[in-house]
Amino acid sequence: MTNRRVRKIAGHALDKDRLVHKPCPPARTEELISWKPPPPEWVCLNSDGSVLPESGLAAAGDLIRDHLGRCLSPFTLNLGACTITQAELRGAVKGLQVAWDKGYRRVRVQLDSQCAVQLIGHADTGNHHCAAILDRFWELLSRHWDVIIEHVYREGNRCADFLASRGHVVPFGFHEVASADPILLYWIMYDCQSISESRLVLNKG
Repeated sequence: MTNRRVRKIAGHALDKDRLVHKPCPPARTEELISWKPPPPEWVCLNSDGSVLPESGLAAAGDLIRDHLGRCLSPFTLNLGACTITQAELRGAVKGLQVAWDKGYRRVRVQLDSQCAVQLIGHADTGNHHCAAILDRFWELLSRHWDVIIEHVYREGNRCADFLASRGHVVPFGFHEVASADPILLYWIMYDCQSISESRLVLNKG
């Protein structure tokens, strides 16, 4: 058998070995996702960002809700051009500022951007393109109040998702949204009925 033939056979053996040892995709489990109200005496700040891929223009939307699901202080932001992570963080910063100004001192912040949640939890982001926004975020967190930051799936963040989309059709800047807005009311009622949506999520642990 020629050396070339030996090398060819060895190559096939290595290819088969790679196939055998190819890592399996992460296991996923089906879960039912819905909006979860905060405990009594707390409010929930749902926040979301949005970027139009064709233009790069960004928006964000937030609303505060109490433990009964009642909508407090919904708003939308037209942000101009920025990244999706910047939009997510800028929306959350504005939401926290609104919550502080309204006198809420126990706030659960729910974001469907895992990247944003991870950045908020990092102590050293000095070279990150979101560093200035994160500095503002941490300044707000350092005040005398209780704030919990948590990741939620998009299916549990429908109202904020709608408000972020609304931000693309309003002028640049901050805009309050009427709590009686019919589409917003629809999504609020949807959440308050604890309607769940199925999602495949990564197994924990």
